[in-house]
Amino acid sequence: MSLKKSFSAAEIQAWLVSNLAELIGVESNEIDIQENLENYGLDSAQAMILVSKLEKLLGFQPSPLLLWHYPNIESLSQRLAEEFQENSDIQDTGSALQANVVTANIVPPILNLQAEAVLDPTIRPDALPQVFVGVPKHIFLTGGTGYLGAFLIKELLQHTNADIYCLVRACDISEGKTKLVKNLDNYAIWDEEFNSRIIPVVGDLSQPFLGIGAEQFQILAANIDTIYHSGALLNYVYPYSALKAANVLGTQEVLRLASQVKLKPVHYISSVAVFESPAYAGKVVKEQDDFNHWEGIFLGYSQTKWVAEKLVKIARDRGLPVTIHRPPLISGDSETGICNTNDFINLMVKGCLQMGYFPDVEYMMDMSPVDYVSKAIVYLSMQPSSIGKAFNLQHPQPAPLSTLVKWVQSFGYPVEMIPYEQWQAELINNVSSVDNPLYTLRPFLLERWSEEQLTIPDLYLQAKRPHISCQETLNALAGSSIVCPPITSELFMTYTAYLIQTGFLSVA
Repeated sequence: MSLKKSFSAAEIQAWLVSNLAELIGVESNEIDIQENLENYGLDSAQAMILVSKLEKLLGFQPSPLLLWHYPNIESLSQRLAEEFQENSDIQDTGSALQANVVTANIVPPILNLQAEAVLDPTIRPDALPQVFVGVPKHIFLTGGTGYLGAFLIKELLQHTNADIYCLVRACDISEGKTKLVKNLDNYAIWDEEFNSRIIPVVGDLSQPFLGIGAEQFQILAANIDTIYHSGALLNYVYPYSALKAANVLGTQEVLRLASQVKLKPVHYISSVAVFESPAYAGKVVKEQDDFNHWEGIFLGYSQTKWVAEKLVKIARDRGLPVTIHRPPLISGDSETGICNTNDFINLMVKGCLQMGYFPDVEYMMDMSPVDYVSKAIVYLSMQPSSIGKAFNLQHPQPAPLSTLVKWVQSFGYPVEMIPYEQWQAELINNVSSVDNPLYTLRPFLLERWSEEQLTIPDLYLQAKRPHISCQETLNALAGSSIVCPPITSELFMTYTAYLIQTGFLSVA
C-alpha cells in the first residue's frame, strides 16, 4: 500500500524504469522512456507482475490495458500520476482491492477484423511456376525460441535431413545460436549431433522483410524449400494494435518470402482461437469450415490469429501451397512431463493449490501435449494430401476441470471446489503475496474485458465455447503411429512429477 500523499510523474517514471529493467533482465540505462512498451517483449506473466507491483506502490489497481494504451513509460507515468491524484482517498490495501479497476476512461476501439484481413496485392504466388519439393533440403522456421517451436525443431531434425534456418531476434549469429540451443536444452531436447543443421537467421518477425533486409530476403527466398511459421507474440493482455506487427504483418512477410523467386509450401501454425466468436458458442466447427464470424472476439492475441489465418487463406487462393495447423492450449510432453512452467494453466493450478480452492466452473481441459502437436504437424506437413487443408489439433477427449481437482485431492492436496463468486472473493481478500502466482494474475482474472463485463474465466466456460471437431485430423493421422495421449491420472502424474522435481510445485 502506498502511504504517500502524491506521486509525481517523475517518481513513477523512475520506478517503472527500474522495475521494467529488473523484469526483463537488463540495466536501467538500457530502458528508453520513449520506446514503445511492446518492443520490450513483456509476456503476460511479466505484465501482470508489473501491474501488481504498481498496485502496491500506488494503492489502487491500474488496468492492464493502461500499459498499452499509453505506449511508453513517459506517457504512462504521467497518466498514472493523474490516476493517483484521483484515487488519493484510498488509504489501505483492503479498500484498494475492492475499488473499481482503473480504466482511465479507455474505450477499446471496435475493430473490424474483416477489414484488417487484406493481403498485400504484390504477393502473387500464382505468378511463379509450380515447384514440388518432395524432400526439403532447406527449411525456414519461425518461433524456434518458443515452446512449440523447440519441439518442431526436434521433429524436423529427426524426420528430415534438412538444415533448419531459424529466425531469431539477436545481436548477431552467435547470440542467435546460443538462444536456440538454450531453448532446446531447457526442454531437454538438445542433441549436439544436430548442431551443424541449426542455422540462425538474425531478424525480427515484426519488421518488413523479417528484419533481414531486402537483399538477404531474396537470397533466403531462393535457398529455402519449405516454411514452418510458428512464430507469434503470445500475450493475453496486449491489444490487437500491440500484436499486429509481429502476428499479422509478420505472417504477411512470411507469405511474401514463400512467393519470391520460387514457390515454397507454408505450414502455418494458427490456433483454435479463430473460432472464439460467440457466434460459434455451442456449435460444432470442423477443420475445413469457414470462420467468417469475428464479432465478439476481444482478446488481442485471438484477433491477430483470426486475421493472420485469413491472410494465409487469401495466399492459398492466389496459388500458394499452404497447410494450416490449429493447436489449442498446449500442455507438457506426455512422456517426460517437461512443460513451460510459466504458461497460464500451470500458474493457475499452482495458485489454486496454494489458495486451497479451485473455482467450480464448467471448464473442459482440452489441452494437447506438445509432443503430440509437434509430431502431428510434422507428419501432416509431409503428406501431399494435406496441401490446402486445415487441421484441428484439439484434444479428442477433453476432461472436465472437476476431474483434475479429484486427482489433485487423491494425491493428498487439501483443495476443494467453491462457487466462482466465492473463489473470486478468496482471490481478492486472501491472496496478498507474490509467492502465489494468482497474485500477479489478479488484474487479468478480475478485469472485465468484454462488453458484457465478463472476466476471462467467464468467457471460457463450456457454454460459451464451440465444440472443436478434430475427426478429419484423426483420420489423416490414422496411417501413422501418432495418437493423442488420453487425459488420465497417469498423464497428470507425469506432469506433477516434473513440476515437483523442478521445485515448481511442493509435495502434498
